[in-house]
Amino acid sequence: MTTPADLTILLQEGEGVTLEYKERVNDSFARELVAFANTAGGRILLGVRDDGTVRGIPDRNDLRARIQDIARKCDPPVKVLLERIGEVTVVTVRESAEKPVQCSDGFFWRLGAVSQKLSRNEIRDLFQKEGAIRFDHSVCTRFSYPEDFDTDKFRNWLGKSSIYRDGSVEDILVNIEAAERSGGRLLFRNAGVLFFAKEPRRFFNQAYITCLLFKGTVKVHILDRKDFDGGIIADIEDALRFIERNTRTAYRIEKLQREDIPEYPMAALREAITNAVMHRDWFIEGANVFVEIFTDRIEVSSPGGLPKGMLVSDLGHKSVRRNPLIADLLHRIAYIEKAGTGIKRMRDGATALGYPAPEFSSGSFFSAIFYPMPTAEKDDGSGETSRHPASTPQAPHKYPTSTPQVINLLRCALDDASASELQIKLNFNDRVHFLKEYLQPALEQGLIERTIPDKPRSPKQRYRTTAAGRALIKAAEEEER
Repeated sequence: MTTPADLTILLQEGEGVTLEYKERVNDSFARELVAFANTAGGRILLGVRDDGTVRGIPDRNDLRARIQDIARKCDPPVKVLLERIGEVTVVTVRESAEKPVQCSDGFFWRLGAVSQKLSRNEIRDLFQKEGAIRFDHSVCTRFSYPEDFDTDKFRNWLGKSSIYRDGSVEDILVNIEAAERSGGRLLFRNAGVLFFAKEPRRFFNQAYITCLLFKGTVKVHILDRKDFDGGIIADIEDALRFIERNTRTAYRIEKLQREDIPEYPMAALREAITNAVMHRDWFIEGANVFVEIFTDRIEVSSPGGLPKGMLVSDLGHKSVRRNPLIADLLHRIAYIEKAGTGIKRMRDGATALGYPAPEFSSGSFFSAIFYPMPTAEKDDGSGETSRHPASTPQAPHKYPTSTPQVINLLRCALDDASASELQIKLNFNDRVHFLKEYLQPALEQGLIERTIPDKPRSPKQRYRTTAAGRALIKAAEEEER
C-alpha cells in the first residue's frame, strides 16, 4: 500500500525505470502499462506533471473503470492496483509472469524514464537470454538488514540524489526499489546489496573492478595491479583515480598561467567505467570488469558482451539495459543520463576536447578502447620542453579566472545537453558547485538558455548556447590565434 509519505518520496525522485508521471489517462496509457508489465513493474502517478508538481485528477468511478478496461485489453491482461492519495491516483502495475505483453500499439518495455517499442522477437529473445530473471531485481536472501547495511554508503548516495532526507531510511530503500518488505522484514535486492552492503564481495565474488598497468602494448609485464571491491560507486571512483595515478598530465603555459591537461579524456573514461558496471552480465560469476592501461591505449572491458540482438553497429542508436535497477540507481545520482546516450557521450566527451574517438568491440567481453591526446613538443620559454597537446580548446585569459571552464561549458552546450551531461563532460564531481558556480551564472548572463523555459524542473530539460554565448566562443578562438 502506498502511503502519503511514500508519495512524497516518489514526487521527489523524478521519473525512472519504475515510475511515470501522467497528468491524465491518454492514448499512450496502455503503452505505459505494457512497458511496466514487461520490465519490473512500477507505478504511474495520475494527476502529476512531468516536473513532479501535482495538478490533481478527479477520483471518479468512470476513470477507475476505464483504467481497468485498458489493463484487461492488454494481451495477456495486465494486473493493476488503484489507490487514491490526496489529489493523485496511484496506479501500481504488477510485473507480468507471462511476458511478453502487448497492447494494440505493439510491444513496449521500460528503458530509464521512457517506454520503448520493441518487436515481439526482440522481446522474446531478450527474456530467453536473461532467463526471465533479472539479477539486479532478485532478492539476496543471505543479506541481513541492518547488520550488513552500510549507512555511510547510503548517505553518500542519498547526498548525490535529489531526494529529501526527511524520509525514513527503510521507506526510501523500498521506494527506490533497492529493497522490499515481506512479512515484517526488509529484504534487499541484489542491486541494493551492490550499492549499500558493507562488503558486497561477500555476497557476490564478481563484484569488483580489476585495474592493471602494463609495460608496453601487450599483456605480459604487469607494473601495477589493484582490485577495488568497495561497492559500485566507490569502485568507479577508485578506478578513475588509478588511471589518474598511472597516466601523464601534459601542461600548457600561456601568459604566465599553467593549464593541466590529462593524457586521456577522463570524463569519457568515467562514462565507460560506469557503463561497464551497469551493463555487465552479473550472472557470470567467474569474471569481473577490467581497466587495463597500456603505453598506447586504455581498455575498459565488461563480462557478457552485448545483449542478444545487439550489434556494435547499433551502439549509439539502440539501447537494451541488462540491469534496469542498477541503471536507475546510477541515474538518480547523475552518473548516467537517459537510455542510449552512453556511447555518444563517450565519443563526444573525447572528440570535443581534441582526443581521438574511442573504439568498441564485443565478444565474450564488451570493450571500449581509448587513445591518448596527440602530442607535440613545446618550449615553454625556460629552455625546458614539455609534452603538449597538439590541439586542445583554450579560452582567452583576458576574461575572469573561471573563463576557461565557462568557454568549455558553452562549447559543450552547442548541442542541446542536460545539466548532468554538461557536468560529466566538464569533469565536475561536485554537482552543487557546478550548478551554483557555472550553470546558473551562465543562465543569468544569457550565455545559455533552457530548451523548456516554462518547465525548469522537467526531466526532459536541456540547455543550449545562445547567440551571446556563441559570440563569446568566437572571441575566445580569435584570442587563441
